[in-house]
Amino acid sequence: MMNPSELQRFAVSNRFTRFPKSFSLRKKVPWWYKILDPRSRFIARWNRTFLYACIVALFLDPLYFYYPITGDKACMQTDWYLGVVVTFARTVADLFFLFHMVLKFRTAYVNPLTRVYGHKELVTDPHLIAKRYLKHDFIIDLLATLPLPQIVIWFVIPAVKGSTVAQGNHTISLIVLIQYVPRLFQIFPLQRRILKTSGLITKTALAGAVYNLCFYMLASHVLGASWYVSSIQRQFECWRITCRREMNRTHSPSCKPAYLDCNLLDDPARQAWFKRTSVLADCDALNDKNDFQFGMFSDAFTDHVSSSTFSQKYFYCLWWGLKNLT
Repeated sequence: MMNPSELQRFAVSNRFTRFPKSFSLRKKVPWWYKILDPRSRFIARWNRTFLYACIVALFLDPLYFYYPITGDKACMQTDWYLGVVVTFARTVADLFFLFHMVLKFRTAYVNPLTRVYGHKELVTDPHLIAKRYLKHDFIIDLLATLPLPQIVIWFVIPAVKGSTVAQGNHTISLIVLIQYVPRLFQIFPLQRRILKTSGLITKTALAGAVYNLCFYMLASHVLGASWYVSSIQRQFECWRITCRREMNRTHSPSCKPAYLDCNLLDDPARQAWFKRTSVLADCDALNDKNDFQFGMFSDAFTDHVSSSTFSQKYFYCLWWGLKNLT
């Protein structure tokens, strides 16, 4: 009967385990003892699949920037339907990142000392593989895999007492931007590994052109989504300044910061305030007499982007990103 360390020696060099002739077929190596060859066809296919999954994940994350919504009620709310759809899609993408981490713990690597002599020897010891992975890429992969936006939206923000939509929007935007960096950095070493094994990323010139176009569209997508969420924050800042100005007045009812949250639309005091407030008039981007300047974010309100449907909003912001990149 062979122990796990002896079984380990026969689990390298292909997707499937190769056994010596004297080894009984009934004594198969369990899958949890198998070590994958980094030059195998399975690893090559997975690297290419994971590269496409990374690109899709990079397209998904900026969709959280469309989470806040403003309308003609001088308040901010969230698009819960969009939040559910993006959360589901991002969770599926996170599973690819998690599986990639598991594979790295079970993939052999070339001993650097053997490269000098031209004979590339694979290190198949699971402890050495795990030690090397933990020392190099584990932290970046872990930061890219954690479902931080899902946790913040569905668990952290509802648990915080007194949290407003604006505060939640700031938190989500910050989390997405922070996690976007390790997710973006994962693409570059992955491309190098694919080039080492196959020599090219795409097999045809047309596929290569589409691949490069995806990165250009990705940059436009990120720029447009960032512009949208900044526009919403700019409008909310105008409401906040006007509300603070009304708080210093003596007339009743006066403005309260909580009124800028759409959760209080049915509050009688809020309804009475809304009938007398000048928040909408003072924060109208079409009114040139206003002291507040919207700057490059004025198009979001003069073209009624913030109150449009998601599809109209998305393609307008994508067009805005393309226009400014060119």
